Amino acid sequence: MCGIAGYHGAGLHPQEADALLKAMSCAIAHRGPDEAGIHVGEQVGLAHRRLAIVGLADGQQPMATADGRLRITFNGEIFNYIELRQELESRGHRFRTKSDTEVILHLYSELGPDCLGKLNGDFAFAIHDAHHARLFLARDRMGVRPLYHTWHRGRFHFASEIKALLTVPGVEARLDLLALDQIFTLWAPIPPRTAFEGICELPPAHWMIVENGAAHVQRYWDLNFSEIDHARPQDQLEEETRSLLEDATRIRLRADVQVGTYLSGGLDSSIIAALAKRMAPAGLSSFGVTFSNAAFDESGFQNEMVDALGTVHHTVDCDTDEIASVFPQVIRHAELPILRTGPAPLYRLSSLVRSKGIKAVLSGEGADEVFAGYDIFREARIRRFCARQPGSQLRPHLFRRIYPYLANLKRQTPDYLAAYFGITTDHLDDPLYSHRPRLRSTAGTKLFFSKALRKELGDYSAADELAATLPDAFRGWHPLHQAQYLETRFLLPGYILSSQGDRMAMAHGIETRFPFLDHRLVEQAARVPANTKLKGLREKHLLREAMRSTIPERIAERPKQPYRAPEADAFTANARDYVETAFQRTALEETGIFDVEKSTRLYKKSRLSNFTGFRDNAAFVGILSTQLWSQQFARQFRRTDETLAVRV
Repeated sequence: MCGIAGYHGAGLHPQEADALLKAMSCAIAHRGPDEAGIHVGEQVGLAHRRLAIVGLADGQQPMATADGRLRITFNGEIFNYIELRQELESRGHRFRTKSDTEVILHLYSELGPDCLGKLNGDFAFAIHDAHHARLFLARDRMGVRPLYHTWHRGRFHFASEIKALLTVPGVEARLDLLALDQIFTLWAPIPPRTAFEGICELPPAHWMIVENGAAHVQRYWDLNFSEIDHARPQDQLEEETRSLLEDATRIRLRADVQVGTYLSGGLDSSIIAALAKRMAPAGLSSFGVTFSNAAFDESGFQNEMVDALGTVHHTVDCDTDEIASVFPQVIRHAELPILRTGPAPLYRLSSLVRSKGIKAVLSGEGADEVFAGYDIFREARIRRFCARQPGSQLRPHLFRRIYPYLANLKRQTPDYLAAYFGITTDHLDDPLYSHRPRLRSTAGTKLFFSKALRKELGDYSAADELAATLPDAFRGWHPLHQAQYLETRFLLPGYILSSQGDRMAMAHGIETRFPFLDHRLVEQAARVPANTKLKGLREKHLLREAMRSTIPERIAERPKQPYRAPEADAFTANARDYVETAFQRTALEETGIFDVEKSTRLYKKSRLSNFTGFRDNAAFVGILSTQLWSQQFARQFRRTDETLAVRV
């Protein structure tokens, strides 16, 4: 795991190139604190910050082939590099290092872009081909590792984080207003858009070729639910799931340093921790977050798993004061406004991991998307069930079963529940049907947008743009598979693996590995019938049955408890100067993004009592994070009359 950066194009003298690459490298030094390297060639520059995990002695980058034709800067891990190396050696390739980086170079020299189909890993890399004056960039299938790029003065620049691109002279930080609308609707921008105008993200499962002053982008993989296998019996599906997950965990323990594991006490992290402990005879360190508020805390389940496995467990307490204390750093590393405080505890957790001398950890993230564990999947099933009898007074009670942690829901009437969850016989063929309640609820935060911003946005719809990106086969899939696709292809890489994942972990030089996101397991689960994953209202049925013998019964059968953290009350309970500054009238007027009067009233309301509704909580965090973003990245925002100075 590392940080990468570079450029392709003419117009830089060697000294200028050297200074630029060093500046880009320094901006992402936290991603690779072990070593730094740069290469300046003909119309190309590559920079690398190394977090040494594999090939400690000889994995320095940028790395070149023996003939100097190909040179790579690589962020991530190729987990099947040992098998690939053996295949390549059998075909006559000779290696000079023990690193997975060199495997990519040899594979690319033989297969070109088709090499990506061979890689099992989390990666973002750039390879320069000196013979063809060509730059090839690629990103892993699931979007675990980030890669951003921009054109400036005829040159192409790329980096693991946008901070590095902002060191390029003349590249400015300007808010992309459509991206902001997407964040306040979908929680994250739709790739390739980012929060920064003119700076793009290479989408997951895509590659890019830059040559002759132009770029070509192509998708090389996609999640596909078109080939469902209804023939295999349950026990065979369970065995295949178990075997794939065991192997995915095994190869993700490959490292020349100690690998730990996150352990929340939930089903997914418990399964991964149990498998890892079995494969780590020297012992295993586990890490978890605790809260004093019982509504968020899972420490009891953590302790049960620790007792069962015998891991060396470490915890970090992350209540309101801790969240408030690190939130500005969270935004600095996330590089975009966010609507939830969830990344803050994970920022502190990765700091704890680093303090214990560990560089890599396993995570149970991804199981909910792959095996249908989220409440939103069950909610959509209930909504369709209720729509068959829209006047039923019994069916809406099912919503209480899937949201036992929402106390207010228990007191509501069936008519209220039906209205709140949008039960209707209309729009059952809507491609976003499963997510419409969430989209409507989140979009309510846009009530606080300024008049000028609403004018700029006009009739733009982030939801419509999202729907337009869906594959042609999407409408023919089972409703559950449609919902899984939306979660896996958009929210997972855009928020979970980014704001809550890579960016928080790499802020402290920690590599997170995700066995559930091994593409072999993802593809296998996509071929499984919907009712095998979500059986009635029992989420992750296949996974639970396949791994039942791995973990204690109480953990195996515990209901899904979504990861949550204190929201606006984290800031209202702990007076912070930066919060007051962000909501000052002059600060709000300067950015021009939010309605000054409404935002001021929201801030005053927050000082009087804690919010209970999602909209006010999300709006408060969204306004605060956007104001912090503008302070940290784009102080040049100015508002003139009713026109925003930031351009769409």
